[in-house]
Amino acid sequence: MLTFTLIVASAGLLAAVTALLQLKRVRARAERLAESYWELRYEVTQVKIRLDRLEHPANPDEGGPDAEAAAPRPASPTSFVPLSSLKK
Repeated sequence: MLTFTLIVASAGLLAAVTALLQLKRVRARAERLAESYWELRYEVTQVKIRLDRLEHPANPDEGGPDAEAAAPRPASPTSFVPLSSLKK
């Protein structure tokens, strides 16, 4: 009877150690994925900014990059649509 209890306790301990090791690997992978996600979002933002500058270049006669920041942007083609209007 003692042998059976020892085997069950050893199997439980082995399962717990295996689970902890797997948890450590999964946690490290999740951290790498989160870091990659935020790096990718930063890069996408930078590309959008560069694309916006290419689509709407500043007029060189008006003072260069400062004129671009001061120039009014065209209105966005999308606008806010309340959900109540979609339900009708």
